[in-house]
Amino acid sequence: MTVIWTIVAFLLALGPLIVFHELGHYAVARACGVKVLRFSVGFGRPLVKWVRGRDQTEWVLSLIPFGGYVAMLDEREAHDAPIPAADLPRAFNRQHVAKRIAIVAAGPAANLLLAVLLYAVLNMSGIEEPRAIFTAPDPHSTLAESGIAAPFEVVAMDGEALRSMVDLRWRLLKIGIDHGSAELSVRGLGASSDATRKVVLDLGRLDTKDFEEDFMPKLGMSLLRTRPTIGEVTDPKGPAAAAGLKRGDRIVAIDGKPIDDVDAFRRLIAGSPGRALAMTVERDAGTVDLSVTPVLAPGSTTTGMIGVLPQGQLQKIEVHYGPIDALAHGATQTWDLGVFSLRMIGKMVTGQVSMKNISGPLTIADYAKKSAQLGLLPFISFVAFISISLGVMNLLPIPMLDGGHLLYYSAEIVRGRPPSERFLEWSQRAGMFLLAGLMVVALFNDFARLLS
Repeated sequence: MTVIWTIVAFLLALGPLIVFHELGHYAVARACGVKVLRFSVGFGRPLVKWVRGRDQTEWVLSLIPFGGYVAMLDEREAHDAPIPAADLPRAFNRQHVAKRIAIVAAGPAANLLLAVLLYAVLNMSGIEEPRAIFTAPDPHSTLAESGIAAPFEVVAMDGEALRSMVDLRWRLLKIGIDHGSAELSVRGLGASSDATRKVVLDLGRLDTKDFEEDFMPKLGMSLLRTRPTIGEVTDPKGPAAAAGLKRGDRIVAIDGKPIDDVDAFRRLIAGSPGRALAMTVERDAGTVDLSVTPVLAPGSTTTGMIGVLPQGQLQKIEVHYGPIDALAHGATQTWDLGVFSLRMIGKMVTGQVSMKNISGPLTIADYAKKSAQLGLLPFISFVAFISISLGVMNLLPIPMLDGGHLLYYSAEIVRGRPPSERFLEWSQRAGMFLLAGLMVVALFNDFARLLS
């Protein structure tokens, strides 16, 4: 059943993006007077086909769902019969270069426009995101070296107010890949909640590969979670079960000291093997005092465990905009993500970023399923991100892709004539070889992630 839901989520995410992309090509081709012969979602053998319109355009759903195409009348293509003289002015190859550029660029542009609209919907709907509230930083982290030793909230970065932790992480990532620095406005929690100080965070101290993973904890930023709750007693014969801890118990204090977040609870348990801990928990309408003695975790000589799965809730904030602001912010989000994607591709080409960041259909399908399980809004956010990726990828100057054709047409404008047929043939072969290599890398990365 899991495999079925993964396939369904994948098709629901990718299918509309392919259709929207090809509709961009189709709509502009029709507006430019070009005759469209076939509109296909997918490649290979047609599964469903019907004919519509004055031009008797074939609308096709094909076997292989990883893409699609719009076939237009073109004298360079083989045809079963000679092209009627009346149709020749409607052939793609006879159009002015500006029209050909518009038709080819319309596909990626449609994906980017769709992302703007989807982000606008999300921004108007309101999205719950974690507040940028963090536990006391690890003593060896960058923030700890700045003198922060207690839970804190980041309220602004480089003088601009933050909406949420997601906003903070995105801004840090954009600066971090260029090894820059950021000025954070930090407010201490608790007794010092009114005190705000500025901290300069040097992101250049992290390696580029650190930003390919969860880099926030390395800076000293681990999200603060509310008082821990026992989500599950994982070992029925472990210390927690023996002491009487139950699912749903809320940890109030250990050895008389309040426990305010899950990480503090984990650290205390891990650092106390063989030591009895006096634990106060909330249960039903009252409190219960228990004594729990952590045992050594399997394979460890220093780390304690009690056999529970603790949980905690993040403090969240709802971020939403009015219609005009939502659309403007959607355009900004799309632009930022598109530019960031291009920068990451550039760093991969120069070897500054690992090729492990290339994802294939298996990873996309897995994330599609996971985002769908979280709800409609997270799934829409995922689709918007993939739509940007699809638009950016197709704009790359690689033969076989839309960007490759745009490169040909740009050369035609400069030279005053199109590239030779021989050049086009060899470049198409090179493009096919390059795309095949990228697909091999993507699938390798997919399987490596699944097996890790």
